[in-house]
Amino acid sequence: MTSPHRRSNYDVTDTVQVSSPESVRAAVLELYATTWPGAGLEVLGRAVDDFARLFTGRMPGYVGVDTVYHDLQHSLDVVLATARLLSGYERGATDGDRLGAERALMGLVTALFHDSGYIREENEVEVPNGAVFTRSHVTRSAKFIARYLPTAGLAHWVPVATRIVHYTGYEVPFDRIRVPDARDRKVGHLLGTADLLAQMSDRCYLEKCRDRLYAEFVLGGIAIYPGTDGIKVNYGSGLDLLRQTPYFVSSMMEDRLERAFDHAYRNVEPLFGGRNPYMDAIQQNISYLKELMRTGRWPMLRRNPPVYTVNPDPMRTVRTLMIRHLEDTWGPAPSPFAAAASSTT
Repeated sequence: MTSPHRRSNYDVTDTVQVSSPESVRAAVLELYATTWPGAGLEVLGRAVDDFARLFTGRMPGYVGVDTVYHDLQHSLDVVLATARLLSGYERGATDGDRLGAERALMGLVTALFHDSGYIREENEVEVPNGAVFTRSHVTRSAKFIARYLPTAGLAHWVPVATRIVHYTGYEVPFDRIRVPDARDRKVGHLLGTADLLAQMSDRCYLEKCRDRLYAEFVLGGIAIYPGTDGIKVNYGSGLDLLRQTPYFVSSMMEDRLERAFDHAYRNVEPLFGGRNPYMDAIQQNISYLKELMRTGRWPMLRRNPPVYTVNPDPMRTVRTLMIRHLEDTWGPAPSPFAAAASSTT
């Protein structure tokens, strides 16, 4: 059940601080140990620690996360949701369909690093921000996972993990994701489901779409980009993106959560007495957004939660990069969207 006084850096139940690797580590390890009694916890615990090192810029060769929407909190929220989905699924599965401790471990490690592709390597000095990799970040994440799993004693899972991570993105059509076992595909469906649930149920999802995701879409060449017959505009401002969010959520519900992932979101319900706090929170977010669209009371979206990146002033930095990118895209003439972008982020 969602909390009426939920804190912005806590999970959907307001019980786990998803901006804290230590808090998520404890919650995930407890779920794992309860669901698969006797399974070792060392690899999973170390993977969470390595995740924290990577995202905070303490892993050699990497600068740490600097994307303001896909920040450290987002990935930790996804890992927690993945752990809940895996646990709920396993509790209701029959003998032949059970995932087993090691397959679940592979899924959790993949969840930890599913957005590692946004993180710049130290030799990528010409890239101003990880959001530039938006269109290719899942493929980059797969490459990181392929390097990481052998260090965790999970080298034999590389072919599976590097495929199922694509259930979180748009770079590979789902019907082209080939895995050797139906249970591997199930883990992929649970992972893709967790990624969507965590984002859309975030207490500050609406503000984050307007203020942060739009900026990433600009830098990633998705919001506005040069086409063969002129500039193409998908989102003219953060507010424009927000106005299109109800359609996005509806299509994700139908196309992915319901159809492609086969209602995998329901696997959290055994953990919450038949309730689904993620779906409840998503409905609350979209109902509120539709009311704002009806009334035009956009100033009501005034939450400004912390950003968990390595940049000491992440929003100012990304705004500067975004406006510069818009001006470069439109050429020497002032961008018709630059002022709107600046005022809605």
